[in-house]
Amino acid sequence: MNRSASESTEDHLERIAGLIEDKGYARVTDVAEALGVKPSTVSNMVRRLAVRGFVNYERYRGFSLTEEGREVAARIKARHQILTELFSLLELAPETVDQEVEEIEHHLRPQTLEIFRQMVNYWKSRPEELRAFLRFARKNA
Repeated sequence: MNRSASESTEDHLERIAGLIEDKGYARVTDVAEALGVKPSTVSNMVRRLAVRGFVNYERYRGFSLTEEGREVAARIKARHQILTELFSLLELAPETVDQEVEEIEHHLRPQTLEIFRQMVNYWKSRPEELRAFLRFARKNA
Protein backbone atom coordinates (compact mmCIF):
# COMPACT_ATOMS: atom_id res chain seq x y z
CA MET A 1 0.00 0.00 0.00
CA ASN A 2 1.26 3.49 -0.79
CA ARG A 3 1.07 5.66 2.29
CA SER A 4 0.68 9.41 2.20
CA ALA A 5 3.21 11.65 3.90
CA SER A 6 0.71 12.54 6.63
CA GLU A 7 -0.04 8.87 7.30
CA SER A 8 3.66 8.14 7.58
CA THR A 9 4.13 11.13 9.87
CA GLU A 10 1.30 9.95 12.11
CA ASP A 11 2.58 6.38 12.16
CA HIS A 12 6.04 7.55 13.17
CA LEU A 13 4.70 9.84 15.91
CA GLU A 14 2.43 7.07 17.19
CA ARG A 15 5.29 4.56 17.38
CA ILE A 16 7.73 7.05 18.90
CA ALA A 17 5.21 7.95 21.62
CA GLY A 18 4.49 4.28 22.27
CA LEU A 19 8.17 3.44 22.63
CA ILE A 20 8.77 6.38 24.95
CA GLU A 21 5.76 5.32 27.03
CA ASP A 22 6.90 1.68 27.17
CA LYS A 23 10.67 2.06 27.44
CA GLY A 24 11.26 5.67 28.43
CA TYR A 25 13.05 6.40 25.16
CA ALA A 26 12.84 5.86 21.42
CA ARG A 27 15.70 4.95 19.13
CA VAL A 28 15.77 4.95 15.35
CA THR A 29 16.30 1.19 15.26
CA ASP A 30 13.32 0.56 17.56
CA VAL A 31 11.02 2.75 15.48
CA ALA A 32 12.24 1.13 12.25
CA GLU A 33 11.59 -2.33 13.64
CA ALA A 34 8.13 -1.37 14.92
CA LEU A 35 7.14 0.09 11.55
CA GLY A 36 8.91 -2.48 9.38
CA VAL A 37 10.98 0.15 7.57
CA LYS A 38 14.69 0.87 7.17
CA PRO A 39 16.49 2.90 9.85
CA SER A 40 17.42 5.47 7.17
CA THR A 41 13.69 6.02 6.53
CA VAL A 42 13.13 6.70 10.22
CA SER A 43 16.16 9.00 10.42
CA ASN A 44 14.83 11.06 7.53
CA MET A 45 11.37 11.24 9.08
CA VAL A 46 12.74 12.20 12.49
CA ARG A 47 14.63 15.09 10.88
CA ARG A 48 11.40 16.22 9.18
CA LEU A 49 9.49 15.87 12.44
CA ALA A 50 12.13 18.01 14.15
CA VAL A 51 11.76 20.73 11.51
CA ARG A 52 7.99 20.68 12.08
CA GLY A 53 8.49 21.03 15.84
CA PHE A 54 7.28 17.55 16.84
CA VAL A 55 10.57 16.09 18.08
CA ASN A 56 13.81 17.22 19.63
CA TYR A 57 16.51 15.56 17.58
CA GLU A 58 20.21 15.52 18.12
CA ARG A 59 22.17 13.54 15.58
CA TYR A 60 23.63 10.32 17.02
CA ARG A 61 22.05 11.04 20.41
CA GLY A 62 18.41 10.14 19.90
CA PHE A 63 15.21 12.11 20.14
CA SER A 64 12.21 12.93 22.27
CA LEU A 65 8.80 14.42 21.60
CA THR A 66 8.20 18.12 22.05
CA GLU A 67 5.06 19.29 23.82
CA GLU A 68 3.38 19.72 20.43
CA GLY A 69 4.59 16.26 19.38
CA ARG A 70 3.14 14.75 22.57
CA GLU A 71 -0.20 16.47 21.91
CA VAL A 72 -0.38 15.20 18.33
CA ALA A 73 0.67 11.70 19.40
CA ALA A 74 -2.00 11.72 22.14
CA ARG A 75 -4.69 12.59 19.56
CA ILE A 76 -3.45 9.81 17.27
CA LYS A 77 -3.45 7.33 20.16
CA ALA A 78 -6.99 8.36 21.21
CA ARG A 79 -8.24 7.93 17.64
CA HIS A 80 -6.62 4.50 17.45
CA GLN A 81 -8.15 3.48 20.78
CA ILE A 82 -11.65 4.65 19.84
CA LEU A 83 -11.59 2.67 16.60
CA THR A 84 -10.11 -0.40 18.27
CA GLU A 85 -12.75 -0.28 20.98
CA LEU A 86 -15.60 0.22 18.51
CA PHE A 87 -14.55 -2.68 16.28
CA SER A 88 -13.93 -4.89 19.31
CA LEU A 89 -17.41 -4.10 20.66
CA LEU A 90 -18.76 -5.19 17.28
CA GLU A 91 -17.03 -8.53 17.89
CA LEU A 92 -14.69 -8.41 14.93
CA ALA A 93 -11.73 -10.80 15.12
CA PRO A 94 -8.66 -9.19 16.73
CA GLU A 95 -6.61 -9.44 13.53
CA THR A 96 -9.46 -7.82 11.59
CA VAL A 97 -9.67 -5.04 14.18
CA ASP A 98 -5.94 -4.34 13.81
CA GLN A 99 -6.08 -4.36 10.02
CA GLU A 100 -9.17 -2.18 9.79
CA VAL A 101 -7.87 0.38 12.28
CA GLU A 102 -4.59 0.69 10.38
CA GLU A 103 -6.45 1.03 7.08
CA ILE A 104 -8.93 3.74 8.06
CA GLU A 105 -7.57 5.62 11.06
CA HIS A 106 -5.81 8.24 8.94
CA HIS A 107 -8.86 8.99 6.80
CA LEU A 108 -11.49 10.01 9.34
CA ARG A 109 -12.71 13.52 9.89
CA PRO A 110 -12.91 14.70 13.50
CA GLN A 111 -16.73 14.76 13.43
CA THR A 112 -16.82 11.12 12.28
CA LEU A 113 -14.43 10.09 15.02
CA GLU A 114 -16.58 11.96 17.55
CA ILE A 115 -19.66 9.98 16.46
CA PHE A 116 -17.68 6.74 16.83
CA ARG A 117 -16.57 7.84 20.32
CA GLN A 118 -20.19 8.49 21.23
CA MET A 119 -21.22 5.07 19.87
CA VAL A 120 -18.55 3.39 22.01
CA ASN A 121 -19.66 5.28 25.12
CA TYR A 122 -23.32 4.61 24.39
CA TRP A 123 -22.87 0.88 23.91
CA LYS A 124 -20.54 0.57 26.91
CA SER A 125 -23.16 2.26 29.10
CA ARG A 126 -26.01 0.21 27.55
CA PRO A 127 -24.66 -3.30 26.97
CA GLU A 128 -28.18 -4.68 26.45
CA GLU A 129 -28.57 -2.42 23.42
CA LEU A 130 -25.20 -3.52 22.07
CA ARG A 131 -26.28 -7.15 22.43
CA ALA A 132 -29.55 -6.34 20.65
CA PHE A 133 -27.65 -4.69 17.81
CA LEU A 134 -25.27 -7.66 17.52
CA ARG A 135 -28.23 -10.05 17.37
CA PHE A 136 -29.81 -7.88 14.69
CA ALA A 137 -26.55 -7.78 12.71
CA ARG A 138 -26.06 -11.56 12.89
CA LYS A 139 -29.69 -12.18 11.88
CA ASN A 140 -29.40 -9.85 8.89
CA ALA A 141 -25.93 -10.89 7.74
